[in-house]
Order: sequence, then structure tokens, then C-alpha cells
Amino acid sequence: MELGVSDEYAHKLATDRNMTDIKNMSHDDVASTLGISKDAEEFINTMNIIAEQGSRRRAQKKSTKITIRSKAIDDLDRPEITSRFNALNHELVPHQELVGPANISEAEQLAIEMAELAPWKMMQPDPETGEDRLAKELLPKILITDPVVQVIKEMEEAKDHANTVANPDHRPLAAGWIADRVLKVVRQSPSAGRTVAYRLIVEGN
Repeated sequence: MELGVSDEYAHKLATDRNMTDIKNMSHDDVASTLGISKDAEEFINTMNIIAEQGSRRRAQKKSTKITIRSKAIDDLDRPEITSRFNALNHELVPHQELVGPANISEAEQLAIEMAELAPWKMMQPDPETGEDRLAKELLPKILITDPVVQVIKEMEEAKDHANTVANPDHRPLAAGWIADRVLKVVRQSPSAGRTVAYRLIVEGN
């Protein structure tokens, strides 16, 4: 009644119920308990009062537990909220880079990858044409969604965008450009020394 609900409706709602029970009632339950239509102005006013109490109680609980703004915590104590983690900067992640520049033609890409992979003898005759081809599908795969691939992709696209802004004639990277590119992985080990491996970037298994 102190909240603005009429005496009659307040008694009907409060019979064998506390405020928590009332807040958990559905619209149909409230309308049935009050004996009025859900379109009635009294029903709408009553539901607004119940909803407002729920909001106030949540705000009160929150204010007693938080003494400083959560935004201030994010800004001062959790800089990772606004700065994305670069997987390549982790000490346990080996150096990884694309074989060849990002923005090159297919012919240039093929020539660079053939030269890079030449020691592994990956040139094989095509079953259909009989001509030699680079069998990149034999390389271990890495998904395009891998954190390292995503970091490299974003870095290269940022540089390419800067080139586009500086030079209107610059040809921007095509959509999906990083798929089917070869990734070079360089590991340094106290026992094995420097080792190099290659992986093929794919969109799915």
C-alpha cells in the first residue's frame, strides 16, 4: 500500500506471499489474483510498481558491494579489456610469418612458395595434367581462426589499409586472401638449435 497499490489489491497480493513471491508471479497470475483484466489501468500500474521494486532492490544490492566504478577498475587495473592480446608476443610462441608479402599476385605467391619449399621436394606431377605442381596440401594444417593467424592477418590488413590511404591506386587485399597461404614457423632450441617448419592456412578441417 505504501508503494501506491490500492488497499484491496495490496491485500490480495500479500496474502500468503512476500515481495519475492510477488515479483516471481507471472502477468497471468497477478491478473487472476487481482481479478482484473491485463488491459486494465489498475493492472498496468500494479505491474509497474512491482517491476520498479525489483529494479530498486537490485540497485541497492549492487551499491552495497561496489565502492568504486567498475569502469575505473577496467581502465586502471585491467588494460587487457581495451588492448587485445598479441599471441606472437608470448615467450612460448615461436616466431611465425607468412611466406612472401601479403599483397601479391597468385603467380608471385607460387614462385616464392616454390623457392621456399624447394628443399622439401614438394613439386609433384598433377594427376590430371601431368605437369609439376606444388603439393601444399601435404603440409600440416593451421586453421584461419588460430589466434596467431588472426594476429598476422590483422597486422597485414592494417598495413595494407595504410597503403591504400596513402596511395589511391594501391590494390587492396582481397577478401579471404590469407586462406591457402603458407606460414613459416621458426623455433629456437638450446639443444636442437634453429628449426624451421611450414604450415598451410586453411578455412576448415
